[in-house]
Amino acid sequence: MRAGTTLLLALLLLLTVAGCNELRVFFPANDYETVPPDISTLDPDDPALLVFTKTNGFRHEAAIPAGLAEIQKIAEQRGWQVFHTENAAVFAPEILPRFAATIWHNTSGDLLTQAQRTAFRRWVEAGGGFVGVHGAGGDFEYEWPWYVDTLIGAQFIGHPLGPQFQRAAVNVVAKDHPATRKLPDSWAYTEEWYSFDHNPRETGSKVLVTVDERGYSPHVSGFYALLGLGEEDLTMGSEHPVVWQHCVERGRAIYSALGHSPETYAMPEYQDLLEGAIAWAAGFEGTDCD
Repeated sequence: MRAGTTLLLALLLLLTVAGCNELRVFFPANDYETVPPDISTLDPDDPALLVFTKTNGFRHEAAIPAGLAEIQKIAEQRGWQVFHTENAAVFAPEILPRFAATIWHNTSGDLLTQAQRTAFRRWVEAGGGFVGVHGAGGDFEYEWPWYVDTLIGAQFIGHPLGPQFQRAAVNVVAKDHPATRKLPDSWAYTEEWYSFDHNPRETGSKVLVTVDERGYSPHVSGFYALLGLGEEDLTMGSEHPVVWQHCVERGRAIYSALGHSPETYAMPEYQDLLEGAIAWAAGFEGTDCD
């Protein structure tokens, strides 16, 4: 039996044992909705946030409900309404203007029809806000180039395996932003550290938070490297961004690569970061994108 075939069979066996969720990384679903949800329960006089958690790829089963609960708590404290859905038909030109921002919370896979893509892009470019959380920028490839190249701003290339979760320090490199102004200069915790094909600063984004690569091993090693699960060397150099923001014409986009584990959403630092990110994306705080 050829070595490549042996490795493929070993990979499939490993994923089968792990569960069907892991298989969806390699065999994503293609589910698309065409009938939008009813948003009539929203009060037209209060600002509203759209929280989107659809997954056609890997699903963060524990992080999604944990993060959703934290977003709802923040919104209640700030007087914002939250509409949560996994129905992508909500991305329609007659519905999106009702929302100040949309939060793609650990989404994955190809999610929108062509008409929904067009409506979403036009809404963002006209001044809508986007917050991407962890898995929302964690696919190895995307069928929609605008989403990854322009909206997220960098292509995910992998995270460490062997071990997958490691403790490292994150550093705030820009304190003049609603997402970071309440944060300490640095703190350490355990995360699945994402790496990207380039530093988004190079393409016009403002980097807000970085991870110190000296505190963990940014590599895919051992058995995982033999299976070809991501780039073996995941180093990004002296600056490894994990949170950044930029303007998409008049729209505001911010992405956080942090947020794999449910425990992350219980950290005061991440709660402050998430609250500030939403407030900026929705246009409630900070500078506009003119």
